[in-house]
Amino acid sequence: MYSFDIQRPTSVADAVAALATDEALPLGGGQTLIPTLKQRLSAPSVLVSLSGISEIKGVCTGDDGALCIGGGTTHATVANEASAYPGLAALAGNIGDPAVRNRGTIGGSLANNDPSACYPAAALGSGATIVTNTRSIAADDYFQGMFETALNEGEIITEVRFPVPEKSAYMKFEQPASRFALVGVFVAKYADGVRVAVTGASEEGVFRWTEAEAALSSNFSADAVPAAPSGDGMISDLHGSGAYRAHLVAVMTKRAVAAAS
Repeated sequence: MYSFDIQRPTSVADAVAALATDEALPLGGGQTLIPTLKQRLSAPSVLVSLSGISEIKGVCTGDDGALCIGGGTTHATVANEASAYPGLAALAGNIGDPAVRNRGTIGGSLANNDPSACYPAAALGSGATIVTNTRSIAADDYFQGMFETALNEGEIITEVRFPVPEKSAYMKFEQPASRFALVGVFVAKYADGVRVAVTGASEEGVFRWTEAEAALSSNFSADAVPAAPSGDGMISDLHGSGAYRAHLVAVMTKRAVAAAS
């Protein structure tokens, strides 16, 4: 590891000020950033730790009934305290291993937008709102491609607001070493329709499978899930071809619908 400075602000305002420094990067739980630093894929001169900011931690229910989760909340806390949204709590409880779940944060995961991460599927599949220190961003506008988001430089995710659906479930086919999703599908049924979000499969990152949404909005059953989407544009690597991942999209969607409660 190379030398860098670290700052530990205790408020969002102080963190924003610290991030204004040249070559400064925010540090959430560090489960993605630290390995990146070790591989020299990033070399910031300053890390701004967000772990000491209590105002961006915790789980609560908003006046509109949405489940509100602070950006600095760990996966383990979401798993234990998001009982109002069982599908989301189950997703959080199956991220990585206990060490990762007790350090990693929802804000860090969404800010990084790894194409195989679980939370992007939950946020997009729920039609969540990502709240930052300056604005609110609808999930449909937030995810902009592999590792790309609508966040501006120095912008911090302070809260994620999840509308709670009637039924939901997340199913993923795991890469066994990393426990990232080779393909993961989040299904959420709302009064006005069904949302289906897919992670791990596309070269463009997390996406909504609109054909499945239309079919399931008419008939919410595993039998209604359409045939697998095209393998064009799907990730092809040593773990599986694009056609294989496309097949898994349909399989995981059927399993999620069958498990939804």
